[in-house]
Amino acid sequence: MAAGAGIDIYSGVARMAGKVWGSLHRAAEPSRTAVVVVHPSSNFLGHYLLGPLAERGVDAVGLNTRYIGNDSALIMENCVLDVGAAIGFLRERGYEKVVLIGNSGGGGLTAFYQSQAESPTVRATPAGDPPDLTKADLPPVDGLVSLMAHPGRAIVYTEWLDPAIVDEHDPLKRDPELDMFDPRNGPPYSAEFVERYRAAQLARSRRITAWVREQLAVLDKRDDGLRDLPFLVHGTVADPRFLDTALDASDRTPGTLWGPAVTSNLLPATLGHHTSLRSWLSQWSVDDSNCDGPRHIARTHVPTLVMYGTADQVCFPSHARSMYDAIPHDDRRLVPVEGGNHYLQGQPDLIAHVADTLVGWIEEKGLRA
Repeated sequence: MAAGAGIDIYSGVARMAGKVWGSLHRAAEPSRTAVVVVHPSSNFLGHYLLGPLAERGVDAVGLNTRYIGNDSALIMENCVLDVGAAIGFLRERGYEKVVLIGNSGGGGLTAFYQSQAESPTVRATPAGDPPDLTKADLPPVDGLVSLMAHPGRAIVYTEWLDPAIVDEHDPLKRDPELDMFDPRNGPPYSAEFVERYRAAQLARSRRITAWVREQLAVLDKRDDGLRDLPFLVHGTVADPRFLDTALDASDRTPGTLWGPAVTSNLLPATLGHHTSLRSWLSQWSVDDSNCDGPRHIARTHVPTLVMYGTADQVCFPSHARSMYDAIPHDDRRLVPVEGGNHYLQGQPDLIAHVADTLVGWIEEKGLRA
């Protein structure tokens, strides 16, 4: 596992091992095709598709990056290196075809990976740190799948950022004119409110980025080797679509994966509350992050399947459409999973349906070896 600048993961065991971990589920008969499911930080060792894919004759890998369970210092460019290490491992062991699935936050990552594997352009992180992906070993895959995925962490984070927060140190100080939880604003939300809301989200993101740049400039003047600092971001689960299902309409019910949006917005365990200066630029800054799914998938040239759940509370139909529309060739397919929630929790019939669809597509595209 190649490292970027400095120490970017807490676990000493992982750092010393220099490895990323995955779980391989083998088909009963030898398979020369491997399907890899990945996310930047979620633990996919027990992903719900691994067993069903192996049962259908395709070896399946649940892959973790070095940032498993903790994205507070995550660098997206290092995630690309980690995916490349896994793909290289599989190629060395004789897999002739490899299909890469980006699930949830993995959608942007897998597009970023294949873009850089086919035609590398990224020479540094947004903070100017290693790795240089133009010099990395990034074997291309043979097919891409975007599964219940959004187009990139910085994109979705900005869509979720709470613009009503007026003091970065006190999330309870709020602008009522920009508060989606104030019943005077909705739901339903007017087009005028949504327009102001989206502009204010972007403005808040850019204020944080400007502050991050100022802090990094201060650190650059130090001579003690300190190059990064942690910080806290409040209010990261505040997309109006969580409460108003007429926005980006689908079969979903109001709410989030973590419960009611009004409380999930401030819970410590929800999206991107804990980060660092350099991670912010790489992972969360919509103006700086290299992990822009549509931009990168537009640079890829392999068969691509985009699947989305019509009852998904997190990744909305427009997310799937933005990925699909950016694919630069005709070897693409957009498939709704009717009634599917984000992780198909409690939906075994839909898990089987998704596995059947994936394997059928793999066979149709000549990717089963």
